[in-house]
Amino acid sequence: MQLRESLTSAIARLTAQQVPSPRMNAEILIMFTLDCDRAYLYAHPERELTADETQRYDEAIARRATGVPAQYITGHQEFWGLDLIVTPVVLIPRPETEHVIETVRELVWDGQSCPSPLTSADRSKSQPVDQRPALRIADVGTGSGAIALALAKELPAAEIHATDISAEALEVARANAARHELGEHIQFHQADLLGELPREVFDFVVSNPPYVGQSEEDEVQLEVRKFEPRNAVFAGPTGLEVIERLIPQARKALRPGGWLVFEISGTIANGVQRLLSGWADVKITNDLQGIARVTRARK
Repeated sequence: MQLRESLTSAIARLTAQQVPSPRMNAEILIMFTLDCDRAYLYAHPERELTADETQRYDEAIARRATGVPAQYITGHQEFWGLDLIVTPVVLIPRPETEHVIETVRELVWDGQSCPSPLTSADRSKSQPVDQRPALRIADVGTGSGAIALALAKELPAAEIHATDISAEALEVARANAARHELGEHIQFHQADLLGELPREVFDFVVSNPPYVGQSEEDEVQLEVRKFEPRNAVFAGPTGLEVIERLIPQARKALRPGGWLVFEISGTIANGVQRLLSGWADVKITNDLQGIARVTRARK
């Protein structure tokens, strides 16, 4: 069967099973099967698939049709320009989480978290971020290592500590750090939230914690509920349970003036603001869809 025909058939099958974005999924999976890019698909629609390629593509489409996320089929997901390994033991990194990286960058460039903030003259010279004074950053619940690796890429002089309660998740994070040659920049710890990390030494505590309430479960996509690790998605009855524990631990871990930056959803935004009573410069930033997504607060 020709590539064009295989794609058309796969799109029809995924559409019939009501899989979101059927064309995109069909293309991702055939690129995975053929180890090629999208330009190749469009340049060679007449290419004949071998029997082995056809079988592997059919198997991938069959799995996607049952709801298995494409990222778990291919074993990869891009985040902040990094190709990350993902498996069912970690949450799939999402574009919305990149707002956490953007927030940290903004605070660093504003000089609000460095021992020696940039002057306006320094900023006018476009001094690279990696020449800023070294920072200490804790990434809580690192999962695939997405946030820690993105920050290590942006701030190569930073000392980064990444924690996760799951030993299996830490194996994935370490593999990703090794693949991108960032392992020397990140120390991994198996811990519940901040665990035994030292107090009052961190410039940033960052996190994409579980923040979905069990009462919202029916509103979560079926493939997320069915295939992604529940303890990385659901926090408890209200969605605030993990954040309630994270905030006081972060306050102990941060140096005076340090920042807590974490991902949230619009449904818990008001509750998060209440929990941050006593913190300075609390701000919630919306994502591109206008949904409350990232909270920042200064100790």
